[in-house]
Amino acid sequence: TMKCVYICISQHALAVEVEGNTEAESVQLPCQHSGFIPDDNPTVTWTRNDLDPTTVHVRRKEGDDLKGQNRSYSRRTSMRPDALDSLDFSLTLRKPQLTDSGKYSCTLSDGRKERTLTDVQLQVKGHEKGFTICIILTVSGK
Repeated sequence: TMKCVYICISQHALAVEVEGNTEAESVQLPCQHSGFIPDDNPTVTWTRNDLDPTTVHVRRKEGDDLKGQNRSYSRRTSMRPDALDSLDFSLTLRKPQLTDSGKYSCTLSDGRKERTLTDVQLQVKGHEKGFTICIILTVSGK
């Protein structure tokens, strides 16, 4: 069976439908950056504030830092290896579960100042043929 990913981008009032097969079993939470990357200790952090700990994924210049990652996301998250060069900070979440529903924030930090780039509302709904995923993306203004 096919499962559908409905991406609802609220700021553009645009709905995009993406279909993927069940083998993929992943969803991508989008986060693109168009500004400067801090020279000093650039860190991209994906969080979900209704969890404890809140950390879903952390990427530093040296690579992933998953020491403080919430255990429910263990071995299920990844970012592009060149994320800090490509400025594509999108997060791939494998094997989405009903409990993954919630608001995810993508932030960029230099260790002192933190800026939220994107908030992504993820809804995973179960049904007898699999599940439907809805993403509502909110991009912070400059």
